[in-house]
Amino acid sequence: MIFTADTSAALGFMAAVADTVPGASESGEDELATTAQLRTLLDDWGFSGRRDGDRRELDEVRAVRDRLRALWTLERDDLVDAVNGILEETNATPRLMRHDGLDWHIHAVSQESPLAERMLVEGAMALVDVIRADETRRLARCDADDCTGVFVDLSKNASKRYCSTRCGNRMAARAHRART
Repeated sequence: MIFTADTSAALGFMAAVADTVPGASESGEDELATTAQLRTLLDDWGFSGRRDGDRRELDEVRAVRDRLRALWTLERDDLVDAVNGILEETNATPRLMRHDGLDWHIHAVSQESPLAERMLVEGAMALVDVIRADETRRLARCDADDCTGVFVDLSKNASKRYCSTRCGNRMAARAHRART
């Protein structure tokens, strides 16, 4: 195990949010354009806490999505500065919590804080573990030439190249066609 379960889950959620943009999403469209899409994403990932379900909240989450995508590409020392900035701007105070059948894990803002703030802080807290383990190489970008997707590479030797089987298969088919 590279990271704790809650860190792996938070990193996976970050990548899922980041990959809702056109060019990274499976549909090729913005998959975070409606409050219903946001609700589905949160439900699929079991993201707990306050939800307002309105357009303002969606717009705030879309802004967080852009910040998460930017964090993904930073070098380690720059990532430290960005994470520290997020934790400072949100006045994050880590605490251990148990809820929704999950054992003890860390939250750094109240479950009643705005959704976008909680998403940003949960991501920053997960990145703290990535930085401390010196595993920023596991925050990967898809190698497919027509994909802007990001993913967490939790493979044993950090050798994963594509964000999805779909991208891997597409690139393998292109390579095969080029050879024949």
